[in-house]
Amino acid sequence: MAGAELVELAKRRGFFFGANGAYGGTAGFYTFGPQGAALKRNLEDAWRDRFTLQEGNREIEAPTVMPEAVFEASGHLEGFDDLLVECGECGESHRADHLVEDATGIEDAEALPGEEVEELIREHDVACPSCGSPLAGRDVEDFNLMFATDIGPGDGQPGYLRPETAQGIFVEFPRLKEYARGSLPFGITQIGPAYRNEISPRGGLLRLREFTQAELEQFIDPEADEPPLERVEDVEVRLYPATAQDEEDGEYLDTTVGEAVSEGVIGSPWVGYYLGVAQEWYERVGVDTDRFRFRQHLAGERAHYAADCWDAESEVDGDWIEIAGFAYRGDYDLSKHDAYGDDSFTVFKRYDEPKTVERATVDPDMSVLGPEFGGDAAAVAEALETLAGRDPDAFEDETVTVEVGEGDERETHEIDADVANFSIEAVTENGEHITPHVVEPSFGVGRTVQTLLAHAYETDEVDGEERTYLSLAPEIAPRDAAVFPLVTNDEPLTDLAGRVAADLREAGLAVAYDDSGSIGRRYRRQDEVGTPFCVTVDRDGIEGDGPETVTVRERDSAAQARVPVADLADELAALRTGGTFDDLIDRYGAVETDVETTTEN
Repeated sequence: MAGAELVELAKRRGFFFGANGAYGGTAGFYTFGPQGAALKRNLEDAWRDRFTLQEGNREIEAPTVMPEAVFEASGHLEGFDDLLVECGECGESHRADHLVEDATGIEDAEALPGEEVEELIREHDVACPSCGSPLAGRDVEDFNLMFATDIGPGDGQPGYLRPETAQGIFVEFPRLKEYARGSLPFGITQIGPAYRNEISPRGGLLRLREFTQAELEQFIDPEADEPPLERVEDVEVRLYPATAQDEEDGEYLDTTVGEAVSEGVIGSPWVGYYLGVAQEWYERVGVDTDRFRFRQHLAGERAHYAADCWDAESEVDGDWIEIAGFAYRGDYDLSKHDAYGDDSFTVFKRYDEPKTVERATVDPDMSVLGPEFGGDAAAVAEALETLAGRDPDAFEDETVTVEVGEGDERETHEIDADVANFSIEAVTENGEHITPHVVEPSFGVGRTVQTLLAHAYETDEVDGEERTYLSLAPEIAPRDAAVFPLVTNDEPLTDLAGRVAADLREAGLAVAYDDSGSIGRRYRRQDEVGTPFCVTVDRDGIEGDGPETVTVRERDSAAQARVPVADLADELAALRTGGTFDDLIDRYGAVETDVETTTEN
């Protein structure tokens, strides 16, 4: 499906549309309409079911605004940038790497240094997309993508809207580990909004300034914890390894998760496990696997803390877009917050058997350090303790040298070794404090919504007429069913149709009621928003001595079966959770009918 057609359908049928249209619109912000909000909610519920409930993980909901110190620790203040170039003629700002990609065919130009991007703009005569003026000679600068704010009145406390949901999980780790009783591995999930002040939002839901993420942070002991790889080892995946991307004629690798991990194509068994879980989940929610792949990050685009990183990518409108990322983040995040924060980001790992070890210790004589160093005495004592653990040999001389303070105020002090009271002691330990490693599957919800709509878009012919329909999985579709009276001037039919709709809603199903226009036209409207089943109330279902029945029509095949009203809610619920329409036909029999062309009476 072409991008313009998808955006038009999404707007016309209430899936999504640009926000704030009455005030000229705001680039990078979209409103999900009634159909889109329902589809998005169903997608999030399916993700929650698989990555939270089935994995035995726990979900939290952290604030979207966090203090500046959090992002200083995480590195976002220094390194969360995109490459910006500003047109000298019209003043419009653009993503420099995107312009280079469009002009040269280079993939992932964001991994290139700014100087190289400037050179490529010059070599290829890249012009401003807004006014056509040449951009050669314009500086390419780093632009931080975070939205800044103040927490509290006046100057307040500097803060930022979170650029990812992950930091809310990492910051609360000291509390979350208590809920897990300090036992690894454990996983924490979160679904919620994130904010990035994109330079040039584009592509519908593909690049937004406010978007929804679904993330799992899996905390593990890297020396002891292994994933349950056997659950997904036979799952077939299409991989695009970095080595293949570097080759001119590099090809996909169609393999299984187990083989890819054993052969080292996927470096981390944990990453491999979640690729397998994701592959099955994407198939479940309706992603076209012929237009889907896992692409490994090239060395230049991989975050410095990530040992291995893969993206789930889908093909939409001829382009491959990232819809999820899977990274082995090591201990980077927790170590950074441990260094900056005022709490412990480690867990205590108990040994199977107590161990006796030799440990270097100091017991500084504060009656000497106090008068000599005054307010620095405590810092000197702490420096001596740190030095003893790092370099015990430093205490063999008559004096010991330590440094205290930060930056320009850093000072060097010499202390008599006997004042430090250095010794080596035998200590029996029951365990040790370790910093867990993190494995992170991170999903873009809006991008997945756009992928599902693009992959579900179908056209065919029914009764000699062309129709457009969205072949959405019943679990994900905005509505579970629609109910129609065959004609609207027949009171017994409209009464029963209204009662059927009410009963289905009471059973927890999302149901539309439509009595406007011909029955065929009503079917077409429901097909176009992806409603998987339509329930038609006709005279055959209310006449005779048997129980009341209705005709159930399946969207993709237009096949129909007659089902007792008393069984209808249970049957539709079963179809939503994995049952097939063929099973329904086997139980009740197929119906041959021409109701699609019946006109309104």
